[in-house]
Amino acid sequence: MTDTGPLFVSSGDLLSDRRYKAAVELAGRGDFVAAADLLAQTVEVAPGFATAWFTLGAIRDRLGDRDGAVVAFRAASRADPDDYHGARLQLARLGAGVAPGMSEPYLRRLFDQYAARYDAALSEHLNYRGPALLRDAVESAWRRIGRAIHFNSLLDLGCGTGLAGAAFRPFVERLVGVDLSAAMIARAQAKTLYDRLVVGEVVDFLADEIAKGAKYDLVLAADVFVYVNDLAPILISIARVLAPTGIVAFTVETHSGAGIALLPTLRFAHSEPYLRDVIAAAGLKLLALEQAAIRTEKAAPVAGLVIVADGRDSGAGQD
Repeated sequence: MTDTGPLFVSSGDLLSDRRYKAAVELAGRGDFVAAADLLAQTVEVAPGFATAWFTLGAIRDRLGDRDGAVVAFRAASRADPDDYHGARLQLARLGAGVAPGMSEPYLRRLFDQYAARYDAALSEHLNYRGPALLRDAVESAWRRIGRAIHFNSLLDLGCGTGLAGAAFRPFVERLVGVDLSAAMIARAQAKTLYDRLVVGEVVDFLADEIAKGAKYDLVLAADVFVYVNDLAPILISIARVLAPTGIVAFTVETHSGAGIALLPTLRFAHSEPYLRDVIAAAGLKLLALEQAAIRTEKAAPVAGLVIVADGRDSGAGQD
């Protein structure tokens, strides 16, 4: 999923807000030069207007004015310390900053905006295959260690609207989902698939489950880690909530370089060597790592990996 654009946040000044909306209308008609000029006038009058700065950066970027875009995105970042609009990500994409972790306000806004059309967009336009690929990979790995695909408890991290939950519900006694977006959770709730749904940040949720001594036979993360740069902390936490014979399965986007890359789509790609290292460092044993096109983007397959790991040999999941 890519950003759906900045959500309008008022400057607090009616005239500046009107100028901003007029600029957006100009951009919508394809007159980006006039839109950029009007936005520049707007932020001169309202220098703390983060939405206008962000939109000015996006338009300058589209016009090929990288330096001007960097100036605008930096101003947006200063005016928006929570990075609600994602200006810091844009700066990293333009090579003007180190790729940060995505802020909670940015991700919450992104998915709250997208929730109503999420299922249709993934299935009808992006050929999204993440849950089906995970189900096949888990079933194959589980059979190789001599077990039928059935789990007493499943934790669906970043569960969204419940697409992965639907794929695994027939094989699970108890299904738990957590997602940062209340709008996504509401969609999942309406499907009546889950025994427990929580609105919350994944790392915080895992910390609470660890404190309670909760254990899961399967932990899933379908198309979630593309929004996380460093996977090491979350994999360590996952290892601690795995039951003694539990497994974790997840998808990522990948790239041929080393380490972690921020893609033009503002999603993170993780290299295979990096993944092998962080999986081992978390005390997990890699059971499967398969190349797959998780989705398409602009009619082209997106390079991805489907990964299954457990902690049986290292003691992960043991108290």
